[in-house]
Amino acid sequence: MNTEKMDTLKETIKAKHNNITGIVVQKNGQCLHESYYNGSNAMSKTHVYSVTKSILALLVGVAANETPDFVVTPLASYFPELQTTSGETTNQITVKNLLTMTTPYKYNEDMQTYIRYFQSKNWTEFTLKQLDRKSPTGIFRYTPLIGPDLVSALLTRVTKKDVLTFAKEKLFTPLGIQVEEPLLLKSEKEQMEFNSSIELNGWVQDETGLNAGGWGLTLSPNDLLKIGQLILNEGRWNDHQIIPKKWLKEMQTVHSFWEKEQLPYGYLWWIIDAEKPIIAAMGDGGNILYIDHEQQLIVAITALFKADVYDRVAFIRDELLPALEG
Repeated sequence: MNTEKMDTLKETIKAKHNNITGIVVQKNGQCLHESYYNGSNAMSKTHVYSVTKSILALLVGVAANETPDFVVTPLASYFPELQTTSGETTNQITVKNLLTMTTPYKYNEDMQTYIRYFQSKNWTEFTLKQLDRKSPTGIFRYTPLIGPDLVSALLTRVTKKDVLTFAKEKLFTPLGIQVEEPLLLKSEKEQMEFNSSIELNGWVQDETGLNAGGWGLTLSPNDLLKIGQLILNEGRWNDHQIIPKKWLKEMQTVHSFWEKEQLPYGYLWWIIDAEKPIIAAMGDGGNILYIDHEQQLIVAITALFKADVYDRVAFIRDELLPALEG
């Protein structure tokens, strides 16, 4: 570690990344760096926003293990309410479209839509109503807030358990990750308090008990580190195959592409470099789990919400890792 570079890094974090709550870096199973900010410590949990949906992808892999054709199954097979109202396009939507952000929706990405979403009591019903029966499937459209709720609802219907219960049983408890309880946010004030908390521990749900698919999960950097190590271990943990190896390979394969940001997409994971490979789970505020298979490297960063956050991948590559490498 280069002391001078590390001092510069700390000043950079204060100046440009002052919403960060924790950073943990591990390479070849050894911790290279661990630091905390904004009153946080190793036990603090932060709302990781869209990183939630990448965790959801792992859970889908567990549920799909015994169903070979799971990802190509029409969505209407799991949501009978679609069968009576769906058009031709809706009948073509599959689970894979949900996982690759290639599902057509008719809503606009604006504040009014988000307000209506948060005010709705049933996120499954709200999202199903947003499906576009005229637009074609297969075109990438990043819908981080609303789209993944159907994945959460899907998991609930397939497993007969709420997602948090299933996650505790199949993922969190085996890894030693504690996510304590479902959280019901009843007002805008409670939502804001949740977003700024480093103490709340849980997974947000709606009034029907559906855990949010694209946000709402609180984790620490070390929790994220365990998820990263599980992926580097090809799904194995303490001699137990937690996530099917085949699923992880599919999850980290390029299935769609976001032209605007020039980013390939797997199953609810960003493919930063398909050749290395390097993947990332990224959320608002700059929350990120960055995994480099070739280097056996994991970077976990948690952060409070802040608009227009500087590119965390660039921060990791251009500032954080050079300071650690000396």
